[in-house]
Amino acid sequence: MPTVSIAELTALAARALEKAGASPQMAQAAAEALVAADARGLASHGVSRVPMYCDHLRAGRVDGNAVASVLREKKAVCLVDAACGMAYEACAVAVREAIRRARDFGVAFAGVTNSHHFGAAALHLAPVAEAGMVGFAFGNSPSAIAPWGGRTPLFGTNPIAAIFPRAADPPLVIDLSLSTVARGRLLVAAQQGKSIPEGWALDREGRPTTDPAAGLEGSMTPVGGVKGAMLALMVELACTALTGAAMGFEADSFFVAEGNRPRIGQAFLVIDPDALAGRRVYLERVETLVARMLADEGVRLPGTRREALAENAQVSGIAVPDALYERIRTLAGA
Repeated sequence: MPTVSIAELTALAARALEKAGASPQMAQAAAEALVAADARGLASHGVSRVPMYCDHLRAGRVDGNAVASVLREKKAVCLVDAACGMAYEACAVAVREAIRRARDFGVAFAGVTNSHHFGAAALHLAPVAEAGMVGFAFGNSPSAIAPWGGRTPLFGTNPIAAIFPRAADPPLVIDLSLSTVARGRLLVAAQQGKSIPEGWALDREGRPTTDPAAGLEGSMTPVGGVKGAMLALMVELACTALTGAAMGFEADSFFVAEGNRPRIGQAFLVIDPDALAGRRVYLERVETLVARMLADEGVRLPGTRREALAENAQVSGIAVPDALYERIRTLAGA
């Protein structure tokens, strides 16, 4: 398994995406996001997605020349149109707009419509913490979770992420999908010819399966049972009813080359602590809770492991499975 530097892997991924039809800006934004996910140990949202993105570009499921823009706006709220391109540039526009509007209004909501897979949700929130604000990210995806009591997938895995800045330490970062595990982990297992633990997914007939391919054709189990299914419903509506984006069951699977343009949605909520109890009080409350958490031996703050991995990757590079590395090199024409 080769170990590749962040710079080399980013350049390779960007070249593969550009060769498949993405504009240089779109390819670079996607490559940086995918490699950042790999650097944090999130292989399911890393460069394992490059072949899938290339397939979608070539099949016309993604418009490689799309340019994201603000479609509608009203004071603290705006809607960004990804124009059926990749999600990364559109999400960056939405986050910038939300930060700017939160400075003026104390809180802001930015939705994204006509979008695509947006990778690791929490990575989009880094600029929010850098601005000293609290951020939340939500996204829907092609159907993977059935409504509670049903067998037919309707909701996506619908990730939720949050970021809370701290006074002098890295922010608290929470990122989770509403399926028991992210669906991308089934993709990685299928690529590597490995089985999955029972409890992650169901096959088409609603039976538990350890075959990742059968799980990709079936449905994911919601985290926490009925509670996870209800949260998935909440995210589905927040990302589609408010933005006009496609619902999960209206978007063809990401894991096939042919299909429709997904047109899914994302949403970002940004809050300025100065508009509420004030920054001093906010930071004091965060640190009081963190101190009490860490007083319990064994507690690990959310986001710390991933950031430690990212720091190590800056020095040591990223290990990429042989078959995937060769596939990306081929797609890049290397």
